[in-house]
Amino acid sequence: MSRVRQPAVADQFYPGDAEKLSRMLDDFLAETEAALPPPKALIVPHAGYIYSGSIAASAYATLAPLRELIRRVVLLGPSHRVALKGLASSTAEAFATPLGEVTLDRQGIDQALRLPQVLLMDQAHAFEHSLEVQLPFLQRLLADFTLVPFVVGDATTDAVAQVLDLLWGGPETLIVVSSDLSHYLDYDAAQRMDSATSAAIEALRPEDIGRDQACGRIPLKGLLRAAQRRGLRARTLDQRSSGDTAGSHDQVVGYGAYVIY
Repeated sequence: MSRVRQPAVADQFYPGDAEKLSRMLDDFLAETEAALPPPKALIVPHAGYIYSGSIAASAYATLAPLRELIRRVVLLGPSHRVALKGLASSTAEAFATPLGEVTLDRQGIDQALRLPQVLLMDQAHAFEHSLEVQLPFLQRLLADFTLVPFVVGDATTDAVAQVLDLLWGGPETLIVVSSDLSHYLDYDAAQRMDSATSAAIEALRPEDIGRDQACGRIPLKGLLRAAQRRGLRARTLDQRSSGDTAGSHDQVVGYGAYVIY
């Protein structure tokens, strides 16, 4: 990969024009309330902004009081295009969006590479949207931060938790897991399944999340395991589907926003 990973889904999942993108983000964030304890981790959806941007914003709004405090974001999302074993990071120096460049934390990446489940695979990042769509929200809400990105393939819950344990850090480090919920069920069936997934997240029970309940279930379950060990708490901020935002009720995709603190 070249020095900077360029946007792959601008003008598809979100506006490619910086002014329009900033305006859309501000509109989403203006609809939220952030009166919560400061989060250590967020779980947010990764569909096109017209479908899930308002849901994601409910979690990202909680970062407003931490604008100057958070200096590093560990970002994990599922691989949609490339089959891989383990967690793939990038050789790039920065990831770009229409809002500018986010510098990668090479020291953190090198630290993670000491674990056998972590590798460098630029191909996994080149066209992956699950990480990219999170960056404009982070750029809009945080003053200055570096990024440790992972596209997650076939890995165990404990393998992901081990990476998170290594990079957990203190209040300067935020963990973000990118995951949608159920896919292509009818509206009522999706609501039932997604409610069960939200209950599992709030109970920090990764073992209760099955294959069809979340497309990012592997990084999600790893985060829940790491949070469980630390005695943290999780809270659902929003749970809806494409049937509520910009689609029909026949086949919907579920979205949820959660904070762990």
